[in-house]
Amino acid sequence: MTTATSPRVLAHPTRQELRLENVLHALSDPMRLRVVRDLAVAEDDLSCSFFDLPVTKSTTTHHFRVLRENGVIRQTYQGTAKMNGLRRDDLDALFPGLLDSVLGAAAGQEERLGDNQSAPAAG
Repeated sequence: MTTATSPRVLAHPTRQELRLENVLHALSDPMRLRVVRDLAVAEDDLSCSFFDLPVTKSTTTHHFRVLRENGVIRQTYQGTAKMNGLRRDDLDALFPGLLDSVLGAAAGQEERLGDNQSAPAAG
């Protein structure tokens, strides 16, 4: 994993460090999947404040960290904003079709279940 050289630079795994099981873990949470779906349709990187997740700020921060540390997103600072972009090129190069399949399945699930698909499971 590349190391952060200052507080304004975040560590990200290199393309070669990405592992399928880690990517699948990152995509397995409904809140993280919601973030990935939003990033997949965005034309540019999105700031953390763009996302209105129904969880606490600390939980939102945790979800972004899991996505970044497992190579699904790249986070950079632009001024005081932390910007998020999907690492589609890396994911598609290593795991062809995976991201499109997951996004397609998530869209199908949303159609089937409606808006409640993003609610955390009870238990």
